[in-house]
This record gives sequence, structure tokens and C-alpha cells, in this order.
Amino acid sequence: MRASELFFPTLREDPSEAEIASHRLLYRAGMIRKTAGGVYTYLPLGYRVLRKIMNIVREEMDRAGGQELGLPIIQPAELWTRSGRWVVYGDEMFRLKDRHQRDFCLGPTHEEVITDVVDHDVHSYRDLPLLLYQIQNKYRDEIRPRFGLMRAREFIMKDLYSFDVDQEGMNVSYDKMYKAYSRVFDRLGLAYRVVEADSGAIGGSVSHEFVVLASTGESVVVFCDSCGYAANVEKSACVPEPRAEQEIALTLQKISTPEQKTIQEVCRFLELPSHRLVKTLVYMADEEPVAVLVRGDREINEIKLKNHLGCNFIEMADEWTVKEMVGANFGSLGPVGLKMKLYADLEVEQMTNLVCGANEDDYHYINVNPGRDFQPLAFIDIRSAQGGDLCPVCREGKLEETRGIETGHIFQLGTKYSEAMGAKFLDENGQERPMVMGCYGIGVSRVMAAAVEQNHDEHGIIWPISIAPYHVLIVPVNVNNAEQLDVAERIYAMMQEAGIEVLLDDRNERAGVKFKDADLIGIPVRVTIGSKSLQAGQVEVKKRWEKDYELVEIAQVLDTVRSIISAFA
Repeated sequence: MRASELFFPTLREDPSEAEIASHRLLYRAGMIRKTAGGVYTYLPLGYRVLRKIMNIVREEMDRAGGQELGLPIIQPAELWTRSGRWVVYGDEMFRLKDRHQRDFCLGPTHEEVITDVVDHDVHSYRDLPLLLYQIQNKYRDEIRPRFGLMRAREFIMKDLYSFDVDQEGMNVSYDKMYKAYSRVFDRLGLAYRVVEADSGAIGGSVSHEFVVLASTGESVVVFCDSCGYAANVEKSACVPEPRAEQEIALTLQKISTPEQKTIQEVCRFLELPSHRLVKTLVYMADEEPVAVLVRGDREINEIKLKNHLGCNFIEMADEWTVKEMVGANFGSLGPVGLKMKLYADLEVEQMTNLVCGANEDDYHYINVNPGRDFQPLAFIDIRSAQGGDLCPVCREGKLEETRGIETGHIFQLGTKYSEAMGAKFLDENGQERPMVMGCYGIGVSRVMAAAVEQNHDEHGIIWPISIAPYHVLIVPVNVNNAEQLDVAERIYAMMQEAGIEVLLDDRNERAGVKFKDADLIGIPVRVTIGSKSLQAGQVEVKKRWEKDYELVEIAQVLDTVRSIISAFA
């Protein structure tokens, strides 16, 4: 391809709304353009990257026995009503009506549709297992689309669905996909971790996320280097440290704490560390108030709480509601005498002589002891894991914390959808049984953004070779110099004939403009033809991720470039 014919409108300034590197650099490199909030057009260079990601994904899905199909974007409400998710999915679902006032949605996911398809045409155990997948646009009405392709309203996703006769078969399918996903991310050339995850609105009992490591990632994962355990903080189990020698329980006292509302303020006032305090939070779980307790230096994990309560919706109660129910504001809440359902984190059970609000503004209790002064319905794991915690598996190592971007997620669904939607088969004994399902997603457009977050510098993108829009960029410093242009054209033709993906920058631009664009768009190998090197019969070969270039004889350029590319094959 010749740059003079390529549509890649690069920019020197960052877009005003860009907050992270991938949004900023993909926009400036002429790879994406915003059409509406959370909706993007992919320009030629960006779309080449997407196609390469899709091809890697497609090859590994096919290798694992997957069969590609195409499912509709517009889905009838009846299917979602049958699964019970038409209401549960919430405001993220784009909903519409046809001219007959029938309800439809733009597919945020396709469990309902694929289950209905298989239910119509699969009736015997002899037809199973099945691995069916598609690569298609998905739609979710994000309340605040942000970070470019990271949190968009329209995005490209690969989703595969497995159908098996029993849990044993489900385990085989799940293992196939786990290994296939690992191969995908290995081939993408990205540093990643596989972590245990919560299944969320998709449902099911077991799930894993494939997280591309990046400091800007919204996902926080913890891992143990002693035993290899890894999970996101939404899922990671938390276990209390072994209790040291127990203190003697002292007499409960109510003390004045005027204008001390936050944990930090109370700690300073009482000259105590935050782990000696307990904070009380009130949530509305399906409109029912529930109070939860966690140590002052910890955070409530709302996903764990929601899963334990088994409710459909959960949100923190507003201050007015709390004042009406308890008679005190947020900063003065506590469990002593509290008349509502109460749950406490496991660590709270081990605390002695703790401090908490007295359910009266400007007052706190000291020397509060679980069991004597309050008794929750249960002590449960409802806090978020964090670095330094005891590993919940080996109970020896300490968890370390890192950030990343969730780009793949696999789920064991079990019979959640097949039972709800009547997707059954006849087993070898003629008995009707529900199919056992799994689902497996990769965010294709998000992978592109994640690759940039992980691979860039102050000058631009550094694409992994496997997904770079082109492998080689040839830059004649001055296209008006006949010798430079002739050598560039010969190298260009030679690489095309060798099957190397090559872009020739034949624009009549200053060398500085070409070099800035070269760094910005991030093509892995740059071959520069300048007057000085040509005098010695050489050209410059530079790897995008290295500072220095090497001088290579013109006759050796092809072999040099081949060796660089093959090192990453």
C-alpha cells in the first residue's frame, strides 16, 4: 500500500475528551473517529488491526471445534421474557418497538437467541456437544460511555456458546475454550492473566476473565505468587488473618464525637488506627433495608453482598432514607440496637473493643464487642480483597494487586437458560433433559484498545507484530531524490513479492512529518532511505520499540526484516 493513496488522517493534537492513551493515540493515528457518544467509525488502518484480531480469534475457535454462524442483532422481547432477563438486564439494554408496537432490543449478548435456535433443531444426545460462535457488533446503553473503545455503546465481540449433555461434557468444552483463549492471547502478543471472576448478569457457577495487564485498566486483580491463585477483586475470597491473643472485653461506653463524621475524622479524634473501627452501611436490597458491617479500613464488595442476599437489585440507601429509619446520619451509624437485618464481614467477628457509631449524631460507642453488644444474622465474606491480604487458597502467601483490562470472559452457565427456555434433548434412555451450557466472549474492539494501553510510548503506538496494520514502513527521506525513491520502490516491490505486509510512505512531505507519523501509527519495522546511508549502499532498519537503528546492506534488507518478523511468529 502507498501512503499517498491511504486514508489515514493523523492529528498533532489530542482530542479534548480523550482520557487514556488508547483513545488519544487511536484517534490521533487516524484509526478511529467518533460518530456519537460511545459509537466509533474504524478507519482503514484501525480496521486492518481489527481484522487481524478477528482472524486470530476465528482460527483458534475453529481449531477448538467451533462453528461460526450469524445471529440477529435485533432480538424480540419474548425471548428475553422467557429467560427472565427483560427486566433484570436494566437500562443498559437498547429497547425499541416496531411499527406494530412489538418490543425488541439491540442485542447486548446472545444467550437467549442461540438457546432458542438450538432448541428448535437439536433434539437428541447424538447431536451434542455443539460449539457455536459469531463475531458481531453488540449494543449496550452505557450510562457514561468513556475511554474511547473501552466503554462504548457499540462494540465488536466474539461470543461462543457450548451445549452439552451433562456437567462432565460441559467441563470438557470449558477446558477447550480456556486453552483456546490462552492461545488467542499468546498470539496477540499481550501480557495477560487469567483470573477467577464473578458471573454477574450472565449467570452461572464458574467463570474466568482474561485480563490484559495495564496500569490504566478498570479491573483490579489480585494474585498469589506462592500458589498461582488469581482472581478479580469482585470475586476473590477474603479470609481473616489468624487472630492474635484476644483482648479482655471492656465495658461498653458512649462518648461524644462532635462533628466527627468520617472514618478519618473519628480516628484522629480518638487517636486510633482505622482497623479498630467498624463502619455501618445501609443498602436497599430489592427495596428492603439491610445493614452491613466492615472494618474501617476495608471496602464493602457489593457484588458479594448481592450474591449472598440473592436479590435482583442492590444500592446504597440515600442519607434521607437512613435518617428516617435510624434517626442518625451516615457518619454516626452503628450495629448496637439497630433494628434491621444486619450482616457483618468475617473480620468483624474477630474484633474486640471496637469503635462504631451510636445511631445518634455526634456520638460513638467504644469497647463494642460482637456477640455481647450486637449479633448479626451471619458473619460472611463481604469485603473486597486487596494487596497484602492472606491468600485464601494456600493460606501462606500474600496477595499482590495489579490493574488490567478485561478483554475475555468465559462462563459455565449450567442449565440456567436451557431450563428457562425449554431447551431439552432426549438422552440414550429416552428421558428428556435440559442442555448444559457455557458461553465465552472476547471483546475484539476492546482488545485493540488494550493492546495500545499496554504498548505505547510518548511518541505513539507500538503494535505487536501479530496485529500491526502493516509489518514494515518504508520511508524515503526525500521522494524528489530519484535515487532514494528508486531504492524505496525496489525494496517495496521485493517485500510485496515476499508476502510481507508493507506500506511505502511516498508522500511529498518533510522527513520530520513522516517520522512523527511513523512513530504515531506504530508499524513495527521502519526502513529509512536517506542520502548519507545510500552513499555506503545501506539503509536504516529500526524496530519501533528500540531507540537506535541498524545500518543494513540493501541486498540484506529483506532477510533482516524477515528475521525480525519471524522472531514474533
